[in-house]
Amino acid sequence: EGVSIVSTARCDELRSVLDFSLTRGQETALEEILHDMAGTTAMLRLVQGDVGCGKTVVAALGILAAVGNGHQGALMAPTEVLAQQHARTLGDLFSRLTNPPRIVLLTGSATKKQRDAALEEIREGTADVVVGTHSLISDDVAFKSLGLAVVDEQHKFGVEQRAKLVAKGPIGGEYTKTRRNEKSSAEARAGA
Repeated sequence: EGVSIVSTARCDELRSVLDFSLTRGQETALEEILHDMAGTTAMLRLVQGDVGCGKTVVAALGILAAVGNGHQGALMAPTEVLAQQHARTLGDLFSRLTNPPRIVLLTGSATKKQRDAALEEIREGTADVVVGTHSLISDDVAFKSLGLAVVDEQHKFGVEQRAKLVAKGPIGGEYTKTRRNEKSSAEARAGA
């Protein structure tokens, strides 16, 4: 069972300050994600699309919905370079908000001092959004209230690894992003 995430005020604020409009495919994917997040059953959804079609902005809006409802969002990427890129992209998007959520990056190259500080912020809930690599599924990572987990390039993670992230909190859903050439039986197309 998941948590119910119903307020979209933070998403609406971000959408109002974006310098572009969502495509019809992004609108559809976001609407379906937010609909699922409003229920009490944990969501499992795949958003599939070409590189550069806008899956990340859909993920950002879903994460923002979780944060706007008092939960945390996590984005797990397969490489440190990609995790850093996502942290920068989310930071750029969220910096447009009146009160941007706090983003914490957690990767294997963090020093002990950086890692300990990040773990404390995640545990206490002062980290609204946590972006990282496999480090997110380490045993010492404890979320205060994980509301949405986004797994980028989910085919590079095993089923057990993705499940371990989802098990980190009372979660509203898991959303995975993958390139269009990846196969899946469940898909929502962003940007299509």
